[in-house]
Amino acid sequence: MKNYVIVEASEILNIDFSEVLETSANTLLYNINRTKVVLKFNGDTPSFLEGKTQYTHSEILEILATTEWSGDTPPE
Repeated sequence: MKNYVIVEASEILNIDFSEVLETSANTLLYNINRTKVVLKFNGDTPSFLEGKTQYTHSEILEILATTEWSGDTPPE
């Protein structure tokens, strides 16, 4: 099962891409203002993400549907 974490874009330098499903800074999903990114991983929490709020797939989809991430109102 995938787990999702939102981190500040300023933390990108701390990401160990061998421990998450993204492959580089170029493959990250940013919010509209490019101040936050979503990371996903399977299994144990990578040490650099410990203590951060984790989300399920359905929870992250709700977050990504907000105007902070999508820029417009989600369709009904």
